Amino acid sequence: MVVFPSAKINLGLRITEKRPDGFHNLESCFYPVGWADALEIRPAERFSFQSSGLTIPGGAPPGSVPPGGAPPGGTASEVSTNLCVKAYELLARDYSLPPVEIHLLKAIPIGAGLGGGSADAAFTIRALNELFGLQLTTLRQQDYARTLGSDCAFFIENKPTYCYGKGDQFEEIPLRLTGKWIVLVNPGLHIATAEAYARVRPARPATDLRELLQLPIAGWRTTVVNDFEASLFPGYPQLSAIKDKLYELGALYASMSGSGSTVYGIFENEPEGSNNFSPYAVWQGELS
Repeated sequence: MVVFPSAKINLGLRITEKRPDGFHNLESCFYPVGWADALEIRPAERFSFQSSGLTIPGGAPPGSVPPGGAPPGGTASEVSTNLCVKAYELLARDYSLPPVEIHLLKAIPIGAGLGGGSADAAFTIRALNELFGLQLTTLRQQDYARTLGSDCAFFIENKPTYCYGKGDQFEEIPLRLTGKWIVLVNPGLHIATAEAYARVRPARPATDLRELLQLPIAGWRTTVVNDFEASLFPGYPQLSAIKDKLYELGALYASMSGSGSTVYGIFENEPEGSNNFSPYAVWQGELS
């Protein structure tokens, strides 16, 4: 089975309070975009994990397969700490899953605010559920995904969603950007989560994000805010420069996604000039 875990962007991101457990509560709208990895899972005699494309920190090196995979009766963590492997382990604790071969072609930039690793984990859960007829409900799949990361559960349904709590609680939102175009620019900066949160001051916004997103998109420029921009842009001026350039190219709205470092612009029609961002990684396409 081959599936294509896709990235997401944040339409607005407000840090509302710090929780007693050390995490932060937030509100955001997660919106899927077409920048995607490719993930193949198939039954095998022994478990193995292989990756190609972008290098995955802490996982199996691109192009490598540990000899023989995990030993019979061993755990997949002996092969890799990749989230796809952790997702397999998670289900294998509760269900009699046969060994599988997993091949991940990594294309979504890592540590980029796009949720690529979380998407890989969630799509692994979805694929295993379908491949082996586990008959897991959407809610059950989301429960499994939440144990792997705060935004993993979003990718089970992978549709525009208002998110709150740690980013793992959801409400439907009547928002569709179908037909609009998006340009995503990733300058290759890896911004640690701790650094991103260090200078953010949690505060409850005066207006609910769901109300702001009902405004015309051009009105989002001054109302729909990513709180991390104020804390990160001074130290990373290239991020604000990308955002300014997207507006120069005609973006209706531009913002950083998540805690960075990808910056995106939403356009009415297919934009020209996105090649001006070389040597950064750029993806553009139509939103659905």
